[in-house]
Amino acid sequence: MSAATPITVLRFNLVDPSPTPEALSARYRAAVEMAAFADDRGLTMIQTEEHHATTNGWMPSPLTFAGAVFGATRRIGVTVSAMITPLHDPLRLAEDIAVLDLLSGGRLMTVAGLGYREAEYAAHGKDWQGRGALQDEVLETLLAAWTGEPFTYQGRTVRVTPRPYTQPHPLLLIGGSSRAAARRAARLGLPLFPSAHLPELAAYYEERRAEYGTEGWVMQPPEQTCLLHVSEDPDRTWDAYGGHLLHEARTYASWQSAGIRSAVRSAATDAKALREEGVYRIVTPEECVRLAQEAGAQGSLILHPLCGGMPVDEGWRSLHLFAERVLPRLEAVAAGGATV
Repeated sequence: MSAATPITVLRFNLVDPSPTPEALSARYRAAVEMAAFADDRGLTMIQTEEHHATTNGWMPSPLTFAGAVFGATRRIGVTVSAMITPLHDPLRLAEDIAVLDLLSGGRLMTVAGLGYREAEYAAHGKDWQGRGALQDEVLETLLAAWTGEPFTYQGRTVRVTPRPYTQPHPLLLIGGSSRAAARRAARLGLPLFPSAHLPELAAYYEERRAEYGTEGWVMQPPEQTCLLHVSEDPDRTWDAYGGHLLHEARTYASWQSAGIRSAVRSAATDAKALREEGVYRIVTPEECVRLAQEAGAQGSLILHPLCGGMPVDEGWRSLHLFAERVLPRLEAVAAGGATV
C-alpha cells in the first residue's frame, strides 16, 4: 500500500427499531461522544443524512446534529449526504448553514438531494410533483444569500447575514443519480455527488459543464461501498447483532423504487443473505486493514458503529478496536510509506 491511506468516515443516522425518548437521548449523546473520540484520533469525517416520517428515529435534523458535533470537536468534518433541500425554507437554510460554517471554521459539507419518498414531502406540505422547481429555488437562493448582498426573493428584496466563513460559499454539492441532477449541478457551477458509482453520469455532467462554461468536479463513490463494524469475532457479532444491520438495510431498501441508484442498496431479506452480499460487513481488525489496502488513497473506510440500533456498548467496542488495532497500522503507512 502506498503512503496515502483511505479517508476514514464515521456514519450516524441514529436509527433504533424500537425508539424511546430515553434510548434515543443516550444514542444521540453517544454519537457526539464518538465523534469527539474520532476527532481526537484523526479520523477524517462524520457522515449523516436526513429522513422524515419514519417509525425508527432515522435522523430528521442533520444540521442540529452537526452543530453538536462541531461544538465537541476541533478538526473533523461533517458531511450531510444528503439533505433533502426542497423541504427547507431557503432563507432559513442559508442562515443555518452559514452559522454552522462559521462555527466550524469551514468543516461542513452539504449534499443537496431531492429525496425519493413522497411521504416526506407530504409530511412537510411540499409539492412532490414540483420538487425539481423547489430544488432550483432553494439552490439559487442559497448561492445568492451567501454573497451577503441584497437580492430578490419571491418578489421582495432580502439580505441574509451573517456571511459564511468559507468563500465564495460553504461546500455544497448536488446529489442524485439522474441526468436532471447532473444538468442542475453543471448549470449552477456546483460539484456533483452521484448517489452510486455512475461514471456515465459523471461524463454527462462534464459535457454539460463544458457547455455552460462553469467550474465543477465530481465526488464519485467507489464501485462497491461497504459499511463496516469491527469485531474480534465476526461470527459471534453477526449472530448477536445481525438483526440490527438487517433492520437498516430493509428499511432503506423499502424506500427505493426500481429506478433509484444507491451505493448502499441491499436486496437481502435475512441476516445470512446480508452477510453474503457484502454491503454491510463485520470484519476483524486485520480484515479492516486489508480493506484499507484494497481501497487505497482514493477509497474510504466507512464505520457505522450504531447501525440499525446497535447497542451503544457494542458500538464503542467496534470503534475502540478500530482506533487501537487498525488506525496505528494506517498511520504507520502514512508516516513512513510502509506496507500495511
